[in-house]
Amino acid sequence: MPTSFWRSPELRDHISRLDRSGFAVEFLRRNITYRRDHARLQRRIARRDVDADAECAAFVRRWGLCFCSCSR
Repeated sequence: MPTSFWRSPELRDHISRLDRSGFAVEFLRRNITYRRDHARLQRRIARRDVDADAECAAFVRRWGLCFCSCSR
């Protein structure tokens, strides 16, 4: 995504109206490391290589999340 988009007035307005949870979602949605980690977790769960609940709990702890819908 071009840097100019991140500085757009529309995005600035949108972000300024977010509460903490909303801002956190927007941050994680754009965080490539989080997205790769989540995709890796989904693949491992789909292959049944791991205990889905334990892996999901570790993912939640690793990212400081207050929810987990990754094993469903």
